[in-house]
Amino acid sequence: MDKSDFAAARVEVRDPSPTSSDEKGVFRGDEPELLTWTEEEERRIRRKLDWRIVPLVTLLYLLCFLDRANVGNARIQGMAKDLNLVGYRFNWALTVFYFTYTAVEIPSNAVLKYVGPKLWIPFLVLAFGIVSMCTAFVQSFNGLCVARAALGLAEGGVMPGIAFFLSSFYRRGELLFRVGIFVSAASMAGAFGGLFATGLARIPRWGTDATPIHTWRNIFFFEGLITIAVAIAAPFLMQTKPEECKFLSPREQLIAAERLAREHRAKAHEVVKWKHVKMAVFNVNNIVCAFGFFFVNVTVQSFSLFLPSILADLGWTATRAQLYSVPPYIVACLVSISIAFISDRTKLRGIYLATFPLLCVIGFTILRVSNNENLKYMAVFFSAAGAFPGGPGFLSWGLNNAAGPAVRAVSGGYIVAIGSFGAILATWTYVLSDAPRYPIGHTINLVAQVIVACLATFGIFYVVRENKARAAGKRDHRIEGMSEEDQDELGYRHPEFRYIP
Repeated sequence: MDKSDFAAARVEVRDPSPTSSDEKGVFRGDEPELLTWTEEEERRIRRKLDWRIVPLVTLLYLLCFLDRANVGNARIQGMAKDLNLVGYRFNWALTVFYFTYTAVEIPSNAVLKYVGPKLWIPFLVLAFGIVSMCTAFVQSFNGLCVARAALGLAEGGVMPGIAFFLSSFYRRGELLFRVGIFVSAASMAGAFGGLFATGLARIPRWGTDATPIHTWRNIFFFEGLITIAVAIAAPFLMQTKPEECKFLSPREQLIAAERLAREHRAKAHEVVKWKHVKMAVFNVNNIVCAFGFFFVNVTVQSFSLFLPSILADLGWTATRAQLYSVPPYIVACLVSISIAFISDRTKLRGIYLATFPLLCVIGFTILRVSNNENLKYMAVFFSAAGAFPGGPGFLSWGLNNAAGPAVRAVSGGYIVAIGSFGAILATWTYVLSDAPRYPIGHTINLVAQVIVACLATFGIFYVVRENKARAAGKRDHRIEGMSEEDQDELGYRHPEFRYIP
């Protein structure tokens, strides 16, 4: 184990069999012994976790983002005309979603700690599925705003909740790849959203004379219905904590829990207290990650909400715009997962967050100055590939460097909450008065990505400097005269803890 790991804990374990064994970690007698395991055992456990946990949460977040962003697809399929979304009405309908979304993120993670992810996350998914389906029946701008506000209440806790859930099963060096996969569902949702919208909008008119369902209404109704079905099944598939995973053997359950306890040096199921909130909010690395997430979200959310409109304003038909919105999302998904994988292998975070925004800078510069539709479409790929890796990168960087389950729970909500304010700004980047070239929107996104690169660079220098100070003993005074239990409460402030740069 590296310096970020702490002294091994001792665990009471009894060998269920009276026969002898040479396998490490099987214990005999009445004395507690050190739990040890091989790298191969840990790899086997990790593979089991990957197959049982990651696909499910990825599907849940894909549905979350699909039900959030489908309003952009619905807009060009007749919703703007039917609901009279003139002037800034569409932008206001997008904005009210993020007001409620932001308000519930941190409280939702606190509730998750009490209720447990097995019930809380599927409950949230069920709630936003119902709201999405009901959006098919709205008849006015006011009704759309109410539906979007309700959707924000339901979706606000999903991303930080899933991020914390994953951090309860994976070590710091393993986390980004898994978070990268589940957050890549945002780009996958963009790809599926375009395809679904094209197909669902073609379903013939049905329903009653009072509430006919057609074109854009089909998008909300059937995508919401699919979400509800998955949410009902989710509690039977989700796990609670490593030591209770039924697909692991008793020994594997112990190893899965102990490897996390040794790394974070904290009680695995500690309750969130006010001191944990302060530790999360005033962590310099968390501040960098929160505002980095803010500016990444400006681009990711504006891209997701307005890409169909931007492509339609190139003079393309609604169907062509929907279908041509798919390939950029596929590229963004592949790049996001690749960067997450490489980042976990190299145990580095900041360098990728500092360099990939440069692709966005290139993309939005072309969108800002070019009049050629083919060149603009190429620039969309640059922008997507540069922006989408940033979300999982900053979220994982914050969770990696916030030791202690309670602090990590608050950190996840805090980072995503601050980031969500960027989404509020995103809803106003592209307005009708700026169409069809949208110079202001492209400029805002260009500047946002320059700031992302600067924040990531500062974060790298900070954590490297802090790690050097701890290695030199300059933070040892923090544990002078403290009991071992009090030292455990220090979390990421412990002199032996090392930040991931």
